[in-house]
Amino acid sequence: MSQDGPPPNVVAEHGLSAEEYDRILEIMGRAPNYLELGIFSVMWSEHCSYKSSKVWLKTLPTEAPWVIHGPGENAGVIDIGEGLAAIFKMESHNHPSFIEPYQGAATGVGGILRDVFTMGARPVANLNALRFGDPDHPKTRHLLAGVVAGIGGYGNCIGVPTVGGEVNFDPGYNGNILVNAMTLGIARQDRIFTSQASGIGNPVVYTGSKTGRDGIHGATMASAEFGGDGANGGAEEKRPTVQVGDPFTEKLLVEACLELMATDAIVAIQDMGAAGLTSSSFEMASKGGLGIEMDLDRVPCREDGMTPYEMMLSESQERMLMVLKPGCEDLARSVFEKWDLDFAIIGHLTDSGRMVLKMHGEVVGDLPIDPLAQAAPEYKRPYTPTPEVPVIAPGEVPEPADAGAALLQLLGCPDLCSRRWIWEQYDHMVMADTAGRPGGDAGIVRIHGTNRGLAVTTDCTPRYCQAAPHAGGMQAVAEAWRNLNAVGARPLAVTDNLNFGNPERPEVMGQFVGCVQGIGEACRALDFPVVSGNVSLYNETNGKAIPPTPAIGAVGLIENLDRTASIALTCEDEDLVLLGDTLGHLGASLYLREIAGRREGAPPTVDLKAERRNGDFVRGLIEAGRVSACHDLADGGLAVALAEMALAGGLGACLNPPEEPGLPPLHAWLFGEDQARYLISVPAAGPVLEAAKGAGVPAAKVGTSGGGALTLPGAAPISLDKLRSAHEEWLPAYMGDTQD
Repeated sequence: MSQDGPPPNVVAEHGLSAEEYDRILEIMGRAPNYLELGIFSVMWSEHCSYKSSKVWLKTLPTEAPWVIHGPGENAGVIDIGEGLAAIFKMESHNHPSFIEPYQGAATGVGGILRDVFTMGARPVANLNALRFGDPDHPKTRHLLAGVVAGIGGYGNCIGVPTVGGEVNFDPGYNGNILVNAMTLGIARQDRIFTSQASGIGNPVVYTGSKTGRDGIHGATMASAEFGGDGANGGAEEKRPTVQVGDPFTEKLLVEACLELMATDAIVAIQDMGAAGLTSSSFEMASKGGLGIEMDLDRVPCREDGMTPYEMMLSESQERMLMVLKPGCEDLARSVFEKWDLDFAIIGHLTDSGRMVLKMHGEVVGDLPIDPLAQAAPEYKRPYTPTPEVPVIAPGEVPEPADAGAALLQLLGCPDLCSRRWIWEQYDHMVMADTAGRPGGDAGIVRIHGTNRGLAVTTDCTPRYCQAAPHAGGMQAVAEAWRNLNAVGARPLAVTDNLNFGNPERPEVMGQFVGCVQGIGEACRALDFPVVSGNVSLYNETNGKAIPPTPAIGAVGLIENLDRTASIALTCEDEDLVLLGDTLGHLGASLYLREIAGRREGAPPTVDLKAERRNGDFVRGLIEAGRVSACHDLADGGLAVALAEMALAGGLGACLNPPEEPGLPPLHAWLFGEDQARYLISVPAAGPVLEAAKGAGVPAAKVGTSGGGALTLPGAAPISLDKLRSAHEEWLPAYMGDTQD
């Protein structure tokens, strides 16, 4: 390469603008060589630097007395009492999963697992939030089959239960599916590890798998939209940027890291995720205000003739970088070699504040650390707020000819049908601490050796976010809050995964800003801080963006696992009590889309004071042992919630509207999606109604449990067998021809 530096087309191929390249020249005081350009490219990519989003992420609430580490570390850390901490995060692997669904999803699971055990936690639960295109799209079946197989293949092999998640289908994801993976782990509070390097002269150690050529420019690829003439939007040609995972090696890495973490050998540790050796080394050094001198000849490689560029930018999986205390090298080596993992001392810390890379005795790269790790470009991109859409009154939506038939149609639609075909491919019982299986409001895992537990959920309603981003962002948090309360857990904290299109388009940036503002408002009102997260932008093909999808992962604490609730109706002749106001909101609802064939209207209002009041109340009932079953109301409203409760418990029920003024039309009462509501089954409604009145919580008896059928007002009873057929047949039938 000439002294004048790389030509403009090479700079552009690295995802850098002309203005960003000018800034690089200013920082370096010279033109970068090809390796240095590649390092700037990945460190300043959207995926690694958050350059379009961090100005808004800074507005989110991140602190609370129970928060130990908020955003900035590999994962968020919260105090769960008795000297323990919960460590968790959600992260995307969207672009790789669209290109190569099995490996994209598998390495997404592997990456989020490493974020958690890097901090000293043993992973105890996985979740995933998946979005696919129209079921009739020619690629949807293939993508769904590959993603589910990849998640199961990696998670099952490594021995961590998958206890929950969500799946949506929408034409808006035809060109870009979403695969968001979440992991929850538990650690001792006195054994939490961070990535802040310290100690001039301390050894920098590489361990895990060897470095290959897979995943090079993965971070840059994930920071650009798809384009081109093909059906994949040019995705096929990006296949070499997808990493390849090995869950068996990751299992060895988990055990080796946790074994070494039980000693005092580790100063700092960082997994090699996006941008691989580059990001891990730069971030560790930057957090400690130090430099690193690295000898690339010592990096374990699985392919001959790898260049410095390939070594530094490879995203090969199952690798760790750590700083050790002097004199602990032999101890660490013995641990990792016992687990049949590579171990190499590849450098040491310096006081230079620079990354000096050597190979064959020559300096091949010399860069200042902080400008890459901390001073990446930060853009406050122009945005256009999403125009307001009109509120649709319940009377503007036609009644169904048959409410029972409408319920069956909703239960069998792609967004509401049973996900059993998916979660039965995941091992959800391994480790023997799963106390709440998939299919309920939240997964529950026992804190090993105790009768305490953690509840965990992922939630988002993209159609709400598309209609009104601010309200949609609030609702995503509120639904996660409800799902935790509904099982009896005290909500503690949130991780987010913000999936959007191209932020350089003002309307997309407007969606992002609205959703983040809504998330922040809800988290503040509910004392529900954001402790970790991920932003995935450029989910767009040929200028068509995905629906805004700010997925929320949330964790809550259960002090007594004997006092939880599930959605399953199991007790005959109990009263069904509806908590919360029912106005019959049908705008942006599934009833409107599936039964009326319309996609329009504002989403339901989110009243955060009501969410807090009603959630605290229902959780108190569960903790007091007064509730036999509980389900929050969401998609499909009251009728769908009760049907799900009946199917989960194998027990019928009868719904009857209360005789009180101001009820909405019957179809809106049955299928409206008003927020802050729970349906509970209790031995007797009277005491609960009295307690609700004292707490200012709207409540009404709406039916009774029992029998072998579900009866809606004015409709013929529907047998549980018929309900179950409608609910469980669609997905297996849809996927049938993929099973071989």
